Amino acid sequence: MDKYGIFEKLLEWFLAHGIKVLGILIVASLVDWFLKIFITKFIQNLVKEKVSEERKKKKVATLISTFYGAINFIIWSIALLMILPELGINITPILASLGIVGLAVGMAAKDIIADFISGIFILLEGQYYIGDEVNISNIEGQVQEITLRKTILKDKDNMIHIIPNSQIKIVSRKSD
Repeated sequence: MDKYGIFEKLLEWFLAHGIKVLGILIVASLVDWFLKIFITKFIQNLVKEKVSEERKKKKVATLISTFYGAINFIIWSIALLMILPELGINITPILASLGIVGLAVGMAAKDIIADFISGIFILLEGQYYIGDEVNISNIEGQVQEITLRKTILKDKDNMIHIIPNSQIKIVSRKSD
C-alpha cells in the first residue's frame, strides 16, 4: 500500500469516527468546565456560616475539591465509554463485566461504603477542612486532602498519612 492509500484510509477514518471522537472530547471538556464553575458558585453561595473568613474559605475549598473530583470522574468515564465504540471496541462486554464486578465488589466492600458515608458526614458536619491542623488516630498534622473515601495528613516530619474515613473515630482540631 502506498502512502496515498494510507492517507486516504486515515482521512476516511477521521471523517467517519475522528470527528465524533473530537466532538465527544470537546463536549466533555465544556461540560467539565461548566460544572466546575457551577459547583464553585453553588458551594460559595451555599456556605453562609457565621465563622471566620478563613474557615469559610477552607470549607468551600474542601467541598469544591470533593464534589468536583467525583463529577470529573463521572464525566470522563462517560466520555471514554462513548469514544471506545468509535475506536472499534465493543463496550457491551465491558459494561456487563462492570455490572458483575460492581455487584461482587458491592457485596464485599462494606468498608468502602463505610468510608464514603463517614466522608459525607465529615464534610456535612464540617469536622475539619483542607489546611486545618488536626489530630486523627494519634497522628497530628495538616489536612492535605479530603475525599469521600480518605483523609490525607502531612505531619511535621513531612510524612504523608492516608487514613480511611471509616477509621476516624476521634478528631481533635486546633480552633480558629
